[in-house]
Amino acid sequence: MDPPPPSSSPESDPGSASAGIFVSERYEMLQQWLADVLATDSFELTPASSDASFRRYWRVAREGTTLIAMDAPPAHEDCGRFADLSRRFRAIGVNTPEIHAENREQGFLLLSDLGNRVYLGELDADTAARLYADALDALAAIQAGGPVEGLPLYDAPFLQREMALFGEWLLGRHLGIALDAGERAMFDRAHASLIESALEQPRVCVHRDYHSRNLMLTESANPGVLDFQDAVLGPVTYDLVSLLRDCYVAWPEERVRDWALGYLDKATRSGILRNVSAETFLRWFDLMGMQRHLKACGIFARLNHRDGKPHYLGDVPRTLGYIIGVAERYPEFGDLADFLRSRVLPRV
Repeated sequence: MDPPPPSSSPESDPGSASAGIFVSERYEMLQQWLADVLATDSFELTPASSDASFRRYWRVAREGTTLIAMDAPPAHEDCGRFADLSRRFRAIGVNTPEIHAENREQGFLLLSDLGNRVYLGELDADTAARLYADALDALAAIQAGGPVEGLPLYDAPFLQREMALFGEWLLGRHLGIALDAGERAMFDRAHASLIESALEQPRVCVHRDYHSRNLMLTESANPGVLDFQDAVLGPVTYDLVSLLRDCYVAWPEERVRDWALGYLDKATRSGILRNVSAETFLRWFDLMGMQRHLKACGIFARLNHRDGKPHYLGDVPRTLGYIIGVAERYPEFGDLADFLRSRVLPRV
C-alpha cells in the first residue's frame, strides 16, 4: 500500500519545517524502540499503509520475516485502545493483529503482519461472493461475542454530531452552499428520522469502519480486520451497511439487498436478532446507510480542507449517490433527495 498522504497539520505535514522535525524525531524514536524490542538494529523499515489519521504504519523486515510497527503520536492517538481491543477481538476468533510489543507512553506498537492484500484490490465480480461471505462471518462473530463493556454509546448526540459534518464541511466549506430556513428544517427532520431509526435497533459491538480498506485477504482466518480502535456500542446494521454500501466500491443494488437479507438470516440463527422482519431490517439498513454516508461526505471534505488530503473527494459522488438512491425510495426523504440531486451532486 502507499505511504500516508501528507496532512496540512504541522504535526504531520512533511512539507513544513516543524513537521519535518516532528516526523524525523518520531522516526528516530521508533527506530530506537524497535532496536530495543528486537535486540538488534538489523532491520529495514518501509511504509506499510495509508491512513486518514495521525497514525503511521511501517513494515519491519528482519531475517526473512515481517512485522508491522504502528506510530501513533500520543497527543493525537490512543494506541492502547487499539491494543486492548485487538486482544479482545482475537479472544473471540476475529483475525486482528497480534500485539508483540507496546509502549503506550511513546505511542508505539509492534504487530503481526496481516499482509498487503487489501480487500479493495481483491474484490471483483468473481471474488465478491466468497470474500463477503468471510467478512459477514467475521461480522457475525463481532456482533455475537464482541466486547461491549466499556465501549462508548452510539447515542443521539453522537449520531447528530456526525451528520452535522455534512452541512459544515461539504455544503458550507467545500461548496459554499448556505441553507435557508426551509432547507435547515428539512435537514433537521431528516436527521431526526435517521436517529430514531438507529436508536430503535438492537445494540451490538460496532467496529465503525468495517469496509474494504480495513479488511485484508489472508490465507487463514480470512479476513484480517484492522482500524477497529473507534469501536462503539450501537445499531446492528451500521457495520453491515459500511461493508455492503462501501464508500470505495459499489455493487448492483439487487446484490446488496440479497447480501443484507442473507445476513439477517445469519444474525437470526446466531441469536444476534430475534423476530425482525425483512421489511424492518431493510429499512434499518437503508436509513443507517444514509446517516453514515452523510457523515462520510462531510469527513471527505474535511480531510481535504483541514488535513490536505484531497484524494478522498473522489469518493464523494459515489457516497452521495447512495444517499440519493435511498432517499428516493422513502417519501419522507423526497425533498432531501431533490435537494441533493439538484444542488449538490452536480457540484462535487
